[in-house]
Amino acid sequence: MPVIFRYSILITFFILSKLVGAQTLVWSDEFDYTGPIDSGKWHHQTLLPNGGSWYNGEIQHYTNRIENSFVSNGTLKIMAIRENYTQQGVTKEFTSARLNSKFAFTYGRVEVRAKLPFGVGTWPAIWTLGQNITEPGGYFYSNYGTTPWPACGEIDIMEHWGNNQNYISSATHTPSSYGGTVNVGGRYIDNVSSEFHVYRLEWSETRLIFSVDNEVHYIYEPSVQNMETWPFDLNQYILLNVAILPEIFTTGFTQDAMEIDYVRVYQNNLNTIDSKENRYRIYPNPSSDFILFKGTIENPLNYRISNNLGQVLRKGVLEIHTNSIDINSLPVGTYFLELFDEKSHQVNRIIKN
Repeated sequence: MPVIFRYSILITFFILSKLVGAQTLVWSDEFDYTGPIDSGKWHHQTLLPNGGSWYNGEIQHYTNRIENSFVSNGTLKIMAIRENYTQQGVTKEFTSARLNSKFAFTYGRVEVRAKLPFGVGTWPAIWTLGQNITEPGGYFYSNYGTTPWPACGEIDIMEHWGNNQNYISSATHTPSSYGGTVNVGGRYIDNVSSEFHVYRLEWSETRLIFSVDNEVHYIYEPSVQNMETWPFDLNQYILLNVAILPEIFTTGFTQDAMEIDYVRVYQNNLNTIDSKENRYRIYPNPSSDFILFKGTIENPLNYRISNNLGQVLRKGVLEIHTNSIDINSLPVGTYFLELFDEKSHQVNRIIKN
């Protein structure tokens, strides 16, 4: 990469990061424990689609066994293993794990520090899908599944194919471009299978910025944004998995892991009672009965109240001149209040006492 172009990308990333504003850690797993993956944060997706085979020619079973996903020495291991294993009446020659976060969110920064498996036929990925995807077996399917892929949107933060060692790819899949999408970028990085690197997504209302170790390699920012090109104004959740492709039979592969040091999600400063960046001042906060607004609602305004797992507990429309939301029936705790219309999207952390 030419030096001038490389530095211009770095400067662009620095400016765009500043425009995102102050950010708060809203969800994470630091893997500072030992044993099975934290079931309060992660869901094992194991149900075979397509009558017995995973998508894209993958040949593995995903399991919820500790052999395929476990935490030790401060990192998560998603372990792909060569073994005969029967599940759901189907026998396969490889096993692995596919994890769904039980947290969904709209906009923010995702950071995952990871070391990748090595070898032809391995396909590790760090990515997101729309919470509304109609995919049986996914964590959110039963409560939110209304929209098929790719209309739900997919964001590939990191993909690595072992037949192209050290090439990191990032992409989006939308109704306008999916499968072999044209919305893709990447670069070669030394030692992705022997050293940890930080894979990052910056997601705002208008663009997706992909980087590794703070160096940007792809920006998705369609000039026309609609549901064909930009289904990214609704909640997405994180997936971590290692898939196996048929070419692995040409190798002596026995087992290897994607090793993850942490997964972190940041969002713009959510404790924003006095923020000048927001259209509406939210008060009192904490509150035991009503959340009040200071600011004129000129058009019907949508709202959602979600818990820390990304589950929507309440939603509706605030009509013109409305100045409050009743939270009296919510249990004591911390929630996210989203206010959005065609022109803006505001998120506040609220506390019910």
